[in-house]
Amino acid sequence: MRKFIEKFRNDEDGAVTVDFVVLTAAIVVLGLAVGGAISRGAEGLANDIEAELDGMPTN
Repeated sequence: MRKFIEKFRNDEDGAVTVDFVVLTAAIVVLGLAVGGAISRGAEGLANDIEAELDGMPTN
C-alpha cells in the first residue's frame, strides 16, 4: 500500500492533462475572439460597399 501511495503521489500524468485542458480552452477562447473581430470587420466592410453601390447611378 505504501508503494501505491508513493507512486500515486509522484505520478504527474494528471498535472499534464490539466495543463493541456487549460491550454486548449485558452486557444478556443482566443479563436472565438478573433473570429468575432473578423466577423464585425467584414460586416462593416460589406455595409460600406453596399452604401457605395447604392449611390452609383443605374442605366
